[in-house]
Amino acid sequence: METNKRGIIAIIVSLAILGVIVFISAGFGGADLSAGEVIEAFKNPKELDVNSTIVLGMRVPRTIIAFFVGAMLAVSGALLQVVIKNPLGDPGITGISAGASLFAVVIIFYFPSLLNFTPLFAFIGAVVACLVVFSLSWKRGLDTTRIILAGIAVNAVFLGGTSLLTFMNGRKVQDAMQWLNGSVANKGWGDAKSIIIYGIIGIILSLFCIKAANILLLGDDVAKSIGVNVTLLRFLLGLVAVYLVGVSTAIAGVISFVGLIVPHTCRLIVGMNYKYVIPLSMILGAMLLVLTDMVGRTAFSPLEFPVGILMAIIGSPVFLFLLKTKGKY
Repeated sequence: METNKRGIIAIIVSLAILGVIVFISAGFGGADLSAGEVIEAFKNPKELDVNSTIVLGMRVPRTIIAFFVGAMLAVSGALLQVVIKNPLGDPGITGISAGASLFAVVIIFYFPSLLNFTPLFAFIGAVVACLVVFSLSWKRGLDTTRIILAGIAVNAVFLGGTSLLTFMNGRKVQDAMQWLNGSVANKGWGDAKSIIIYGIIGIILSLFCIKAANILLLGDDVAKSIGVNVTLLRFLLGLVAVYLVGVSTAIAGVISFVGLIVPHTCRLIVGMNYKYVIPLSMILGAMLLVLTDMVGRTAFSPLEFPVGILMAIIGSPVFLFLLKTKGKY
């Protein structure tokens, strides 16, 4: 089957499956609702109706957040992998998530009056981490191997800083623990509206990155031969990836491996063309996180596992497998 046709079919089928999973997510939880009850809650929302409160007041905003966070983390991984020319590129591995995490924790512990601006500060933290990694990786241009090594080191430093602040603020840890574990639980429409706005901006920016990503896939020599400033292009794509990670981390906390697993899956399905990799990454990333959140709140009832913990359990063996068998662009 031709790549173009395969890519279009994959996107259409994935969208249909995502729609089903999102609908199911509205029905499953501590109180399972039938399909009819979920539909009725949407058709006739009543402020005092229990089902409407569960579906529209709790599960829908939670699902929206999981949807956008999954989509943004997956696309950020796809962009980082082409920027550093390494299939193991991931917001967690490269230290970007840790930078966003540290700055957000500072706001949570020391400046609670600025909580509404957490996405902005998380983005700044992600940018700082990215700039540190890039500066450590510079050797007459960006050395893509050094980016991974520097990312691992920066990740450790920033995570150490986060752990230190957590230790020093023991009484306030409970306020931040769910966020530090990566979770979309206990989120309301305020968080959902924020991520819809930031998420739509991120998705639009990502779609504008498709052509640039495909140029980088040609290789530095070819890109330079057609007059492209490769370093600038990598920086701009990296900045978009940092934005996506910063916003996601600010809203849902640290969630690893989505940006590693999803882009690899997309390339197996549609090949290397980012015309299909980016849109499919959005869809599959959203699907993965919505599904993981649904499993986390139902499979271990009455306990509820944060998506960050479940993704770490799922992603760690996948990462080890990719580390052993990683290919090259």
